[in-house]
Amino acid sequence: MMKKRLVIAEKPSVGMSVAKVLGAKERRDGYMEGCDYIVSWGVGHLAELVPPDVYDEKYAKWHQNDLPIIPAKWRYQIPSAKYKQFKTLQALMNREDVSEVINACDAGREGELIFRNIYLMAGCKKPIRRLWISSMEDDAIEQGFEELRSGKEYENLFAAARCREWADWLVGINATRLFSALYHHTLNVGRVVSPTLALLVQREAEIDAFIPNPFYTAELDFGDFAAVSEKFKSKDEANAALSTANGTAVVRSVESKEKSEKAPALYDLTTLQRDANRILGYTAQQTLDYMQGLYEKKLCTYPRTDSRYLTDDMKRAVKAIVLCACGICDLPQPTAVLPEQVCNSKKVTDHHAIIPTMAVGEIRLSELPRGEREILRLIAQQVLRAVSEAHRFRETTMEISCGDYIYTVKGKAILTVGWKTYNETEVNAKSIPELSEGAELKVLGADIKEGETKPPAHFTEGSLLSAMEVAGSKDIPEDAERKGLGTPATRASIIEKLISTGFVERKKNKKGVSLIPARTGVSLITVLPEQLQSPLLTAEWEHKLKMVEHGEMSAAAFMAEIEGMVKDLVSTYQVIDGAEVLFPSGHEVVGKCPRCGGDVTENKVGFFCEDSNCRFGIWKNNNYLVSKKIAPTKKLISILLKEGRIPLKNIYSERTGKYFDATLTLTDDGTHPVFGLEFEKKKHK
Repeated sequence: MMKKRLVIAEKPSVGMSVAKVLGAKERRDGYMEGCDYIVSWGVGHLAELVPPDVYDEKYAKWHQNDLPIIPAKWRYQIPSAKYKQFKTLQALMNREDVSEVINACDAGREGELIFRNIYLMAGCKKPIRRLWISSMEDDAIEQGFEELRSGKEYENLFAAARCREWADWLVGINATRLFSALYHHTLNVGRVVSPTLALLVQREAEIDAFIPNPFYTAELDFGDFAAVSEKFKSKDEANAALSTANGTAVVRSVESKEKSEKAPALYDLTTLQRDANRILGYTAQQTLDYMQGLYEKKLCTYPRTDSRYLTDDMKRAVKAIVLCACGICDLPQPTAVLPEQVCNSKKVTDHHAIIPTMAVGEIRLSELPRGEREILRLIAQQVLRAVSEAHRFRETTMEISCGDYIYTVKGKAILTVGWKTYNETEVNAKSIPELSEGAELKVLGADIKEGETKPPAHFTEGSLLSAMEVAGSKDIPEDAERKGLGTPATRASIIEKLISTGFVERKKNKKGVSLIPARTGVSLITVLPEQLQSPLLTAEWEHKLKMVEHGEMSAAAFMAEIEGMVKDLVSTYQVIDGAEVLFPSGHEVVGKCPRCGGDVTENKVGFFCEDSNCRFGIWKNNNYLVSKKIAPTKKLISILLKEGRIPLKNIYSERTGKYFDATLTLTDDGTHPVFGLEFEKKKHK
């Protein structure tokens, strides 16, 4: 029997590209076959963690008393919409002629997780080989298959991926249920989402608390240029400066320095998203989507990278990459191409920086969707900047004495435009006359300028991505490979989740689009303990996940820390006094709480006291009412809360299967609402 190798890609489009290179041309249902290969694919995450109620039916309801939920053995399921493709993969893995399975999912932590979950759920035991490439070009795929590695080399990467998945589930499920139950409001909590929200809330607090301070400067006009005094706190001080000025000023000192700004590095995903937001107005998610489209069209390299350099062995390819970038931008080559500026293997992690591929020369750029075309142009411009000479200029600072005060003016003369040749905005120089010390100047005019200190700026997606990238870094070892909130691959989805859950809003203004925390988002950060809103928690997690990946920490030790944190949170957290003000339901009041006298309102699942310190509530699927086929309507609950009783007809008896009339009663034992029935006493003749 001729043996074949089964290749599993992450998506159908990637699978088709791989199949073409391998010569697997025969189309089957859910896979391609030909030569010595079978090529199939997942549809993203085929296997996913089961919800809590699969472990125990009681978890279908969100009760604080059931927390923490920590599975003894983790279980996975296949969504019904993806089940057919999973069965296809399972059958292929178990084919007698398949000798080994090649993991061709995205070359990163999540790609490893997607493949291994499928492999394990299918019960496969066959050897694993790993394809690890940074480009979908045919040459890169061919080279990748020539350099396949043993799956055993990636066991630790898979362990880190599962730790991330399990830890996010533990914190998300337990913290979300804990705070939602305590504050009677759906409050989504996550180890990355919550600290990101905290950054936004903190920034808005700084803006709200900011008190602008006015300042004044005296300005002298010398015709070709103007000189400005120091900042004064009052207008009188500025007027005092001008009052001593006469018609003549003297150059007190002239200092000139040659300065340079080195070329920026190539793009990683985060810096690309920041520039795309600032220059093009794209959201982080839009940029990632456009990048994924370009990657699958083989027009750029792997997008989800955190590296800004190429490997040293790519130096000889740099000139070809530059020519490709020039073609994309329709711009001339740099006067000097400096490959050493962009090649540094020591600064490359799993994947090198984002660059366009040679396949760009085989397509018409005008036929690309506009978003993909603009992102590709942005990437190409960064290549041209990165390989160019430094931007050099001469900066001159001149101090001028007039009366009793010193006035200052700065000038700038461009010596070499360098990498700024490829900037979108024009490079401006502010020239001033060449003067020497002691030179006399005639004052042609004088004025007072008024200004005020500015508050911190609202976060945009670009500036938030920057803040996420460095959050918590000062508390993590300098040599740590993972810092900040999330990873380049996840930051866009984190921002989108905050917006979709209503914690953050996008607001347009004259300068662009700002991210503003909604009232619920501010309230959530107010009640969250420091450990869940601090960037330090997730920064530590990412650092330790990298340790797991390198075999420096066991997965069991990592998970033990997470479980301990979750248990501690559930057992020690205390509700904040007066929190009902933070989370007003806005619902109509049904009645007064029999336990504390607070307002009881209705939501989708039941009737609850608005006071978060009081845990009185009547669930709409209350077992007693359901068994008696009594519908807990707003009117019925309102009467029960007011009178403690209500006569009802057609109450169902589970014992006899018949219906009867009785009075339903409601009391409260301080812990649970208690329902009962009273029957009319029969009169004796």
